[in-house]
Amino acid sequence: MSRVTVRIKPLHPDLGGAVPFPERMSVDAAGLDIAAAVDEPTTLQPGERELIPCGFAMALPTGYEGQMRPRSGLAIKHGIGMLNAPGTIDADYRGEVKIVLVNLGQEPFSVEKGMRIAQLVVAPVTPAGIEVVAQLDATTRGQGGFGSTGVKT
Repeated sequence: MSRVTVRIKPLHPDLGGAVPFPERMSVDAAGLDIAAAVDEPTTLQPGERELIPCGFAMALPTGYEGQMRPRSGLAIKHGIGMLNAPGTIDADYRGEVKIVLVNLGQEPFSVEKGMRIAQLVVAPVTPAGIEVVAQLDATTRGQGGFGSTGVKT
């Protein structure tokens, strides 16, 4: 399997120190852990959301996207998730990477500098084009929507 290189530009003075660079935490991990680059702890009250800076910008290769995903440990232990999961980072975006965290738990949650808050999965993108047609191909499912493929009683 070939490796994709993601170029990182530090934007926070503690990136690489108190705020770790994005890193894979095990050999077969699908994503790179992403840490919070907050100067002061940020407390999320239950039901509250906050845009958390990560302290870097990045350049993905053309033909790839970055998928930001929540961390399962924060979700199960504290009810912390991401509102736009997965969040897509396009290959041509060069601004600071930030994460929209939400507290779906019942207790306040403090986001600390260097805390791992998300994971980045780099994935290939298939460019799509649009073709306007008068009719679509028929399928067994047809227009059946939400829950339409479940067990029939």
